[in-house]
Amino acid sequence: MNYHYPFDTSWSKQEIIDVVQFFSLIEKAYEKGIDRDILLAGYRKFKHIVPSKSEEKKYFAEFEKDSGYSSFHVLKQAKESDKSIVKMK
Repeated sequence: MNYHYPFDTSWSKQEIIDVVQFFSLIEKAYEKGIDRDILLAGYRKFKHIVPSKSEEKKYFAEFEKDSGYSSFHVLKQAKESDKSIVKMK
């Protein structure tokens, strides 16, 4: 892992932890698979911290550029699927 997790230095320590944990869940969706409910709960925490769609897109793009993992596609699959595990190919 040669990349960093995007975050804003003005966030509280807990907010940074929650955002980093969310991006970690995105990683797991690609590497092993992740429980859909856990992923969506992490996304809800992320949206509480980053409510703006434009900011969300900025952080998603930054993470994808660094890691190659698309948060958008993982969430799309999680929302559209009725499977309990989200696993990206």
